[in-house]
This record gives sequence, C-alpha cells and structure tokens, in this order.
Amino acid sequence: MVYSLDDLPTGAKLAVIGNPVAHSLSPEMHNPALKAAGIDTEYIRVLIENGEVKTALTRFRDAGFIGINCTVPHKFDALESVDHLDPQAKRLGAVNTVVFAKDGTASGFNTDGPGFARAITESFGRKLSDLRVLILGAGGGAGRAVAVQCATEGVPHLTLANRTTAKAETVASEISSYYPSDQIEITPLDHLDLAEIDLVINATSSGMKPEDAPIIPPSAFTSHHLVYDMIYAPSETKLLADASAAGASTANGLSMLIHQGAIAFEHWFPGCSDPTSAMRQGITSALSAS
Repeated sequence: MVYSLDDLPTGAKLAVIGNPVAHSLSPEMHNPALKAAGIDTEYIRVLIENGEVKTALTRFRDAGFIGINCTVPHKFDALESVDHLDPQAKRLGAVNTVVFAKDGTASGFNTDGPGFARAITESFGRKLSDLRVLILGAGGGAGRAVAVQCATEGVPHLTLANRTTAKAETVASEISSYYPSDQIEITPLDHLDLAEIDLVINATSSGMKPEDAPIIPPSAFTSHHLVYDMIYAPSETKLLADASAAGASTANGLSMLIHQGAIAFEHWFPGCSDPTSAMRQGITSALSAS
C-alpha cells in the first residue's frame, strides 16, 4: 500500500519516500526487523511529489516519525532539506536516510556506500580496501556511490567505465580531493581489460532483461575475479552466469540492499541487535512471492 502525507497511519513512525514508490521492497525488509527487535511501529511507503521533500520532512517530524528512507528522485532534495549532514552523505552528494531527533532537527545520512562495503566483505570474505576495482556504469547514481566508497576505503586502484566517459571523468574529479588521481583509470565500456582487476562491479541496468547484450565478453573472466552485480532481480544475470562459468566468485545486489537497510536501522535505533537476518528473510520471501 502507498500512503500520502494526508493519510499517514497513526501506528507508523518510519517510511520510504519516492516518486514512484509502490515498487519499493523496503517495508518487506524493515517490518520483519522491527518485529524481531520488539519495536512497536510500522514502516510504510509514502508518495511524495517532486519538489515537496522539505515540506514532507516537516510533516513527518510533526507526526512524530523516527526517520525515513529516500529513494529516487528525492535523494538530492533531501540533501538540501536536512539540518545536519553526515560527511559521507556530503561526499556521495545524496541522502537516503533521515533521522529525526527529539529536538526536532533532521540529520541526513547515506547508507548506500557503507552498505556496499559490508556486502563485498560478506559475499567474498575480502575487504574492499584490498581490491583493485572496476565499476561498470560509474557515471550513474549507483556507480557514483560505489566509486566514492571505493575511494574512501582507499582501494589500490580504481577503474571507472562508462558509456559516456565525460561522466566518469566528473566522478574522478570529484573524488580526486581525497583519492590519488594516479590510482584512477577511466575507460569506455567497449575497451575493458580485466587483467589487473580483482573486483568487477556492475552498476548499470544491463542484465535486467534476458535480451540485454553482455557488457563483458565471457572469455575475459578468470577464476581470479570477483564479480558483483548490483542487480538482484533476476538473481543471476548473464554477467554473473558468464563469470561463474569461468570459475569466478559472484554475488548479486541483494546483500547491498540488506546491508544499506541495516545501517539505516542502526541510525534509527542505536545499540539495537543486528537486524540483517530478519531483513534477509523478509526480502527473500517478498522476492519469492513476486
């Protein structure tokens, strides 16, 4: 169900906002975590029109909300609408989690990058900071978040690949203030070389449809590679199937979805027990039913 600001249920104190927002599986992830933690509230979807984020934050605060998540296209407006901004959210240039304090102020965070770092460790048993990384689709929102996190973690080498290299160059310029420029490589998607790459990340939408052409030739993969596709439906894209057939270790974006949600949960409920198990069970059930 999708609510508006005028029909917020009294039992709900957490929400995801977007436009559209009906597709979001965040309630299926957070509500089981709330139940497991014994927290008596509900997490809902709320449709917010473009340009209304600042007004919405005031309405949520006045309604006694604990916090909200922001999905597209509201992550950028949320950045400009909070009272306090976490340094990592500032670097990422977007806010996906808002916490309302008792004094009425709103603090903005971005859990996408840190969630990604946790997902890599969980999926491959390796720290992001130890890996030479290639990001496919580095110029988009998801790719940019991952690039910023990789730079923050200090990966040994970072290759940014994008159909429009100018967009990748913009990302490289943005992170150059805290990441050595000589460790950044920019390449078009049709000129990829995986010889010096440990971790391949797909941040494009390619692979969501069965007819999508492969981004990387199957012959480019070896058993040395780790391949992470941020797509989680379907659970195995052509990219992952090709990499797996070559002996590479693979994982899809479900783990990132769960971990970014868990970090948001930790912002709302500091000291609460780890919500990831309940979140994983809830989201897995929702995906199986869809």
